[in-house]
Amino acid sequence: MRPSGAPEVRRSPLSAFTSGILSARGGPRPGLELSALAMIAIVLITHNRAHLLRRCVENVLGRTSALTREIVVWDNGSTDGTRAYLATVADHRVRVVHHPENIGMNGYARAVRHTTQPYLIELDDDVVEAPRRWDETLLNAFRRLPRMGYLSAALVYDPNDAASRWIRYLREVRNAYVECEEEGLRLLEGPTGGACTITSREIYDGVGGFRERPRRVFYREDADYVRRLRRAGYRSAILATLEVSHAGGDIYSKQSTEKLRHQQREWAWIARKDRVKRMLLRLPGFAAINVRFGLFDPPFEPSQLLRADVARAEAEGAEAAHSSGP
Repeated sequence: MRPSGAPEVRRSPLSAFTSGILSARGGPRPGLELSALAMIAIVLITHNRAHLLRRCVENVLGRTSALTREIVVWDNGSTDGTRAYLATVADHRVRVVHHPENIGMNGYARAVRHTTQPYLIELDDDVVEAPRRWDETLLNAFRRLPRMGYLSAALVYDPNDAASRWIRYLREVRNAYVECEEEGLRLLEGPTGGACTITSREIYDGVGGFRERPRRVFYREDADYVRRLRRAGYRSAILATLEVSHAGGDIYSKQSTEKLRHQQREWAWIARKDRVKRMLLRLPGFAAINVRFGLFDPPFEPSQLLRADVARAEAEGAEAAHSSGP
């Protein structure tokens, strides 16, 4: 009997959409060695977004190569129909974990514990379109790049998607990326999110993996991971030649009250830090010192790309707080 409060784990049978990479006997296609295929584990967390999850399964997971051997879907206590949909996903690689409550980004660390492959891909459930064999493209690039610790697919720009707007802001307004070509690959080195991103288990274990924060379940686990990677001498980048579509934002799905509160607190925290930064930068000579030693990034200056995001997060955070009562 499963203990009360423990996650429920389910494996799926073989699916039609993976049968193309397997022979009629259930083995790899002729000419492919099984040892060469046992490479990638994908971890994905979801909560009350069955309509986006379905697109992710069909148009992203369904387009992976035979190199992906494990897929762990961590369901954060969904109540919308996610459980019913996942029960229909018939893919022998998929393991579904139903957790009784929403533990946010902490689900990634727990999902990784259910995997064994030497390479890990962190995938958002709102990545809804990817080219065929995208996982193979990402893995091949990752293995060719020295000291690469975290390599992400690029996001197709969508004015309705908050993540791609944020990346465009960082690139065009903050000049946060350095574009370069290496090993025949076009890269954007700079801030790297976990929407569709690969790392190795060796590196993951070496820097301590994704951390769990029970009191901040919607914290940026990817940013925290990248900070520790860089301290250990590894790099992070976006593979500009591999694009996937991300459907994050109010037009695509309704966010939970808890996540809206987190976003509102995050914007407030950024505003407080930036007030202190502006005070320091007014001191004679301090701006030059900051440029020379890189003490901190410049204060956040919302452009047209992000003003709507800031206003929406603040308004929704206030609304969520009001609706919850005292």
